[in-house]
Amino acid sequence: MTSISEEASGKRMLSLMSLGITALLTFAIFGPILYYLVLHWRAVDDYSHGFLIAPLAIYFAWERRGTLRSAPIEPSWWGALPLALGVVSLTIGRMGVELTAMRVAFVLTLNGLVLLFLGRKAYRILAFPLLFLFLAVPLPQSLVNIISFPLQLVAADLAVSTLQLLGFAILREGNIIHLPSTQLFVADACSGLRSLMALGTLGVVFAYFFRKDPIERIVIVLSTIPIAILVNSFRVGLTTVLAYHWGGQMANGVIHQTEGFFTFAVAFVLLLAESSLLALMWPKRWRIERKISK
Repeated sequence: MTSISEEASGKRMLSLMSLGITALLTFAIFGPILYYLVLHWRAVDDYSHGFLIAPLAIYFAWERRGTLRSAPIEPSWWGALPLALGVVSLTIGRMGVELTAMRVAFVLTLNGLVLLFLGRKAYRILAFPLLFLFLAVPLPQSLVNIISFPLQLVAADLAVSTLQLLGFAILREGNIIHLPSTQLFVADACSGLRSLMALGTLGVVFAYFFRKDPIERIVIVLSTIPIAILVNSFRVGLTTVLAYHWGGQMANGVIHQTEGFFTFAVAFVLLLAESSLLALMWPKRWRIERKISK
């Protein structure tokens, strides 16, 4: 009995050491890619939330340490699949100088290594923190260009339609808002994409900490999309009202940046309100059944 236990402990230690050494080699190989990823977070405000992703992922993994200790270590060849995808993604990225593909390759490689050396049961425990790392990867610029302009139009349309109902003499032409004395241009920075990505990340973290039911978590995360769009429309409308009364300079500088912080705070409050509403309205019978099934 003792020899079997010692043999299992030895295999476990060997798997963990192999994973650690391979992970270090992976970080060394992807070092330049990660370096420029951090520079991207610093240079582009839309992705500044990337600095929080890795620490949060480490915390999520650390929180599972008790369950992970009791999980059997059974290396699985299924890990070769994400590893192969990582190699393909890295190759495509290198050949086409596509940064997103190379960054995705790093996350795929980490997922593959954990599955390969620790097995499916251990991977299921660590799946959330490992998949959470994908949120640190900036979207490709080609996709941003596709998404950004429609979001600009939606924000401008909602803001102008609301203000027209309130009696403001304004007109929208594409992403340009015409005022009596000036005009406002809803630029890419005002498309709401930044709020959408930051609030989406916040929604994932919020749902993880404050909701245990998977369906509730999905509802909260998905709801960040309409919340971000509505709040950004509110920001455009607020900027329009200020420019309407005090001129186009109100759409620039410190005041405009302050509006951004204020509207993001509004989005967070809406997320809290939604969470409280779900807690009141969510069928308690489902929660009881889930507890009994556990």
